[in-house]
Amino acid sequence: MAKQEIEVAGIPEEIKIKPYERHAKYYETDQMGIIHHSNYVKWMEEARMDLMDQIGLNYKQMEDIEIISPVLSINVEYVSMVHFDDVVVIETKIKKYNGIKLELEYTITDKETGELRTRASSSHCFLNRAGKPISLKRNYPEIDTKFFETKEGQN
Repeated sequence: MAKQEIEVAGIPEEIKIKPYERHAKYYETDQMGIIHHSNYVKWMEEARMDLMDQIGLNYKQMEDIEIISPVLSINVEYVSMVHFDDVVVIETKIKKYNGIKLELEYTITDKETGELRTRASSSHCFLNRAGKPISLKRNYPEIDTKFFETKEGQN
């Protein structure tokens, strides 16, 4: 595979993204015995990577062809606490995508009770290694198609 190519895995006709599950670890707790708020952002990043893997866009492959996707903004609303040993389910959806920017939304619920724990969103752009914005639509249409199809399949 050439440096500027990416292997895009196939995606089924009907897009069904499985939620990401996360088992809360003891070291992630704070002095009050609840998961420290900073860990939710890490969990969101794990869920974003999982979503990309599921739609056939391995982030490592994207970095190999010099596409990076930094965070532009994060918004987190903590609804109820997660404790050590809880298992949460993180549903990740593409909220907006235009070939240059990607916005995701995350819904974190308790696996056992279904109780809402957190609502969040993150916004990302696409840059080359030199830090210049790139259009996936123009430069990498096969990647653009994957994001677009996933967004459409989730609505």
